Amino acid sequence: MASNTVSYSVSQRILHWLVVALVFFNLLLPEGMEEWSRAVRETGAATAEQVASANLHAYAGILIAVLTVWRIVLRLTMKSPALPVEEPPIFRIAAKAAHGLLYVLLLVLPLTGAGAYYLGNEQAGDFHGGPLKALLWLLIVAHVLGVLAHQFYWKTNVMKRMTVG
Repeated sequence: MASNTVSYSVSQRILHWLVVALVFFNLLLPEGMEEWSRAVRETGAATAEQVASANLHAYAGILIAVLTVWRIVLRLTMKSPALPVEEPPIFRIAAKAAHGLLYVLLLVLPLTGAGAYYLGNEQAGDFHGGPLKALLWLLIVAHVLGVLAHQFYWKTNVMKRMTVG
């Protein structure tokens, strides 16, 4: 739903930045899960510390999925700012596709991670830590570059509407 709204709601902005923080936590600090996985693969067991560390990664992933569902519900039920007119049509299409793929990844990554951690599905773990993780990094970089292009090239309010409103 696009409208005259100039920024996202406070709840949408808070959810966005919470998900950002959790995603970076899991992307930049995966060691706990990696140590648990290595221990289980090599010895068949993990220490209590390794399990606790892996649980932090898993719980952050679960929270990412829950917050993403909440974000999608808000996106479908609340008004969102219209796309900036300064943005060329091809970039609007790319932005919509990238945002849609980000939402999908923010749901599929926790599901594949849970499949690996809770169900012992190694293929899910390989998919989770390999191509899905790489695609997420690619989309994050594209997203940030898009925001920077809006801010400094097209000089739109895209950054402001997801930060201070």
